[in-house]
Amino acid sequence: MTKEKHIDELFADYNKPGVPGAAVMVVKDGEILFQKGYGLANIEKTEPVTAKTNFRLASVTKQFTAMCILLLIEEGKLTFNTTLKDVFPDFPDYGSEITIKNLLQHTSGLIDYEDLIPDTATEQLKDKDVLSLIMKTDSTYFIPGSQHRYSNTGYALLALIVERISGKNFGDFLSENIFEPLGMNNTIAYEKNINEVKYRAFGYNIKNGNAELSDQSITSAVLGDGGIYSSLDDLYKWDQALYTDKLIDKKYLNESFTKGRTTSGEEFPYGYGWRLETYKSFDIVFHTGSTRGFRNIIYRIPEKKFTVVILTNRNSGSEFITLEPAHKIVDLYFE
Repeated sequence: MTKEKHIDELFADYNKPGVPGAAVMVVKDGEILFQKGYGLANIEKTEPVTAKTNFRLASVTKQFTAMCILLLIEEGKLTFNTTLKDVFPDFPDYGSEITIKNLLQHTSGLIDYEDLIPDTATEQLKDKDVLSLIMKTDSTYFIPGSQHRYSNTGYALLALIVERISGKNFGDFLSENIFEPLGMNNTIAYEKNINEVKYRAFGYNIKNGNAELSDQSITSAVLGDGGIYSSLDDLYKWDQALYTDKLIDKKYLNESFTKGRTTSGEEFPYGYGWRLETYKSFDIVFHTGSTRGFRNIIYRIPEKKFTVVILTNRNSGSEFITLEPAHKIVDLYFE
């Protein structure tokens, strides 16, 4: 059986009539070896998934937020040791112990903003609302730097730091410094009533064999931790840029792909906006993205210049549901 047929089998459930779909891409040495859409991006309009279909990336967004911060550091407008209190003088005193590096690597100890949202809330939160919620807290989960605990709060605050330091809207900064230079012409940080997602995939639940729209939650408008929409076409350009210094000096990219350490010296598998693992003796840099209606992954083996991208528009499985097919695709190409 060919590799293409094996991948088709992996995604057979996404290719049935009338179901939300998936977009899958395999890249090696700059060449797209496989690229295919399965199922539907918009069931109501029977629009198929293609390489142009834009999916909400969810936490795959974090690598772009981190890149914005690194660009500001390279320009000398921030340092890794800049604190929350430095940027937001009114922040509670404990913010003087939380650095940019803590935020990038999820060692800040900040309270999860999802747990602070009032039960009565009906309007979607934005990044500034996350700051308002967190400024009412007077403590952290642990001493900043002492532990690694994944934090959406930290990345929402990083987007606000980009705005505060650059003087630009976060979406505009992304466009001017990343998307436009790389020709990622249809990738955006989506803001309802402000911009529109072209070729948009909508998220769905599947219940009793039927798909029902399930596209946005109360946290879906927070940009820094998960608000970017992109496609296979545009993520190919992003992936290839990460082998070059087109956006930023390679030393920052290398640091992004390096495991962090707590203040006690304990290593953890996260860089700047990237998860890290070893698979089949390969050093992997990757990130999953999971939110209402979407499960995604970008999975890279830099030493082999090999990347798998899987984008899906359905509520199905855990945050790491896309990791298994990514592993199976690696198995196919590196038997």
